Amino acid sequence: MRNIDRDANAVVTAAESRAVRRKIDLIILPLLIWVYFLQILDKTVLGFSAIFGLPEDLDLRGNQYSLVGAIAPIAQLVIQPVSSWLIVRVPHRVLMPALVLGWGLAQTATPFCRDFAQLMTARFFLGVFEGGCLPLFSVITGHWYTRGEQPLRVAAWYGTNGLGTVFAALLSFGLGRVGEGHGGLRGWQWIFLSTGILTVITVPFVYLRLDNDIHSARFLTESQKIGALERVRGNQTGSSSTKENWKWKQIREVLLDIKTWLFLGMALGNNLGAQVTVTFGPLILSGLGYDKYTTTLLNIPFGVMQYFVIMFTAWGAVRLRLKAPTLCAMILIILAGLTTLHTLPRSQNQTGGLLAGFYCLAFIFGCNTLVVSWILANTAGQTKRAAVMSLYNAASSTGNIVGPLLFQTQDAPAYLPGLRTTMGVFAAMLVIVLVQVGVLAGLNKRQERIRVGRGKPARVGDVSVARSDARVGERAFDDLTDLENDEFVYLY
Repeated sequence: MRNIDRDANAVVTAAESRAVRRKIDLIILPLLIWVYFLQILDKTVLGFSAIFGLPEDLDLRGNQYSLVGAIAPIAQLVIQPVSSWLIVRVPHRVLMPALVLGWGLAQTATPFCRDFAQLMTARFFLGVFEGGCLPLFSVITGHWYTRGEQPLRVAAWYGTNGLGTVFAALLSFGLGRVGEGHGGLRGWQWIFLSTGILTVITVPFVYLRLDNDIHSARFLTESQKIGALERVRGNQTGSSSTKENWKWKQIREVLLDIKTWLFLGMALGNNLGAQVTVTFGPLILSGLGYDKYTTTLLNIPFGVMQYFVIMFTAWGAVRLRLKAPTLCAMILIILAGLTTLHTLPRSQNQTGGLLAGFYCLAFIFGCNTLVVSWILANTAGQTKRAAVMSLYNAASSTGNIVGPLLFQTQDAPAYLPGLRTTMGVFAAMLVIVLVQVGVLAGLNKRQERIRVGRGKPARVGDVSVARSDARVGERAFDDLTDLENDEFVYLY
């Protein structure tokens, strides 16, 4: 059988590369966008259910609603070691529909919960099956796209955070009014039931359309498979095949790599803030004095802002090739929004300013996109990438757990203690980004010294973000980590 990984001298023109990329964009990318949208939708409707009677119907008291918001991230945190192993060992065509089916069934069961314990159980299993989603999608994006293409593709599926918020608001507004009492169900029950069924019926379509990797892609000819492999050769991140062995030495490198921990610090801080908007966003808006229907509709501009912030941020990072400065600028905007929410009094004449402050938090989701693409651009080795993205999801889950717990019922409607803590977290995140820049610059100097010691030129261009017909070294598919491959160039 032909080993197309080793057709190292194949010449792929810019036109051929674009043709292959268009095919991937038409087959793989829509699946990622749709499934990630469903995951966001299934999580986001919890916040809207809170203003349509869920806490009252299930007799939630004290911080029980906060715990309901935290249990799915706890499950995601627990499942991460298993998720990282599954991503390397289980074909993606099998793994993704299995995850979708699992969380779809959990979502469908939620409206039939009758008390706090049952609701916690349903949300726990929702988190278990959603736990592998972000690392799996990140690894899939890394398989199919060059480092220069990844930020916009990550933004395409991660941008559904905004679209999910918009659709969840519209769905909740409609079913909250029309569905109330129909079929013996409350409005919030119809919201969960409709999103759960939509997720479950997606499963067969995912299985039928998704391919495991470039080698098994049914939509590519043999020559196009070679072209697809040559496109990602410049990533220097190892074989594009998902049929890799689990390498414990790469796990050891993950744990000893300082940049891994700095990325995890960014994930923890940013997702602490993100969960605040998801779980408590509608309650914060409600605390500004709006009724439940107006509160629901006011989340639509927030969702639209999320989407455009994510896409514009990714576009800017690709065009300028400056990830860290873009990230720092967004953190400053987030801090401005948090400061506004903390400072302005909750009065009718301050509503415009408070809304503006809340909408500034949409930039949190742009930060997540940048951090994910930054990790993918600076991590090589199949096991290492899967492990780092699983750790990223674990750190995100930790932030998602802590975030809701900072906003206690007794602090309503202003939630000032939680806002103060969140401000401190994002200030610390700004420092972490600056430290990471120094670390990556130092690693590039280290790579230069190693290349000189091996008789190679000190500086090699990063062709993964250069023209599509550029040539690279012969060890691009040897499943080397970024620290093992002396041709790897770190981006910041």
